[in-house]
Amino acid sequence: MRLGVSLGLWQDRPAEEALLTAGAADELGYDELWVGEMATYDAFALATAIGLSTGRIGLTVGPLAVAVRDPMMIAMGVASVAALVGRPVNVAVGTSSPTVVEEWHGRSRARSAAVLREAVRALRPLLDGDKSDFSGEFVKSRGYRLRLPAPRPELTVAAFGASAVRTAATADRMVLNLITPASAARLITDLRAAAQAGTPAPERGHPPARTPAPRVAAWVTAAIDPGREAVDRIRRAVVGYLAAPGYGEMFAEAGFGDVVAFARTRPHPRELLAAIPDGLLEAVALLGDVDAARERLRAYADAGVDEVALVPVSTDADPGGVATLKALAG
Repeated sequence: MRLGVSLGLWQDRPAEEALLTAGAADELGYDELWVGEMATYDAFALATAIGLSTGRIGLTVGPLAVAVRDPMMIAMGVASVAALVGRPVNVAVGTSSPTVVEEWHGRSRARSAAVLREAVRALRPLLDGDKSDFSGEFVKSRGYRLRLPAPRPELTVAAFGASAVRTAATADRMVLNLITPASAARLITDLRAAAQAGTPAPERGHPPARTPAPRVAAWVTAAIDPGREAVDRIRRAVVGYLAAPGYGEMFAEAGFGDVVAFARTRPHPRELLAAIPDGLLEAVALLGDVDAARERLRAYADAGVDEVALVPVSTDADPGGVATLKALAG
């Protein structure tokens, strides 16, 4: 299994720790660094800074919200980073959250699955250097071609629901976030079925073609030998997902139906935080010593996950999550 790193972009930690995490991931030999976007740095600006300050690690920008950034913006951004840092750069897209799309950006998140599907169709030709010529119900781009060298990146789709999984089947890779190994296994089965369903019918007299399914990556939060600060930070990151459709059922299946039921009564956040046991966090994160973390990684591999991107928890005791990255390197 390939191991990469995803920047945590923890909102209650200094923003510049992202560069500390990136430098450590590069020096420790991790294969890939995912550069997302939250409330601090612009993702393309941060990816450029990281690319210029590191030596070898592969870069993936995103997932970027397709309701916020149009295909031309994404293609130009990826090409810009690749040209400026002199290194291949991949890109990931997704639907993001209502908070980011609707509240922060003031954009509509309606029909997000359809927007994602159209954005992926419009984006691929642009990334390959072709002139845009796409007109869908929600996404349109016509007449633009990159003037910079075409980056021709791997295109990754962040997925969880059935429609997003079907869209991911048309991409190079699917990425899952905050997922148990059991749920990952089901989504991977769905992905493979969707990829095969999209295979063109064989010509008469020829055997059926086999379309390989996209690779699957999972973002997994990690804290080795964590103190209470690290565990509480993961608890705060999980709390917003407990009542969400799909995620709630996943946590219930993992044995925490009582916590999900309580979350859906809309209690005060402090009460819900207090009700989340450490075991629930361990269902979707790497917590404990190195041996326990590696056993958990094997569970993801057994589920069919090809790559895990560690999201190291940053704390006062472990700024940038560097100690966690060192413990799991190699």
